[in-house]
Amino acid sequence: DAAELKKVADWYLHPEKPVEVDATACGRNYFTRASAPEYEDEDSMDERDQVLSDAAELKKVADWYLHPEKPVEVDATACGRNYF
Repeated sequence: DAAELKKVADWYLHPEKPVEVDATACGRNYFTRASAPEYEDEDSMDERDQVLSDAAELKKVADWYLHPEKPVEVDATACGRNYF
């Protein structure tokens, strides 16, 4: 145990040393490989659509502040009463 602790402590004490890797060690990532099927659930698709619509609305509002000289767009069917 003490030898293993000394070895691990040496990793932290001298991080500039090259990492020793066993040639027989290998691994495979099944989630981010190029041939992995695309996976997207319904919740994340709905959330992505919501975020994109929010971003489009924010872009439109930011344009109002960037270009105040543009004419105001008003819907012809919009109406309201002024009671005062």
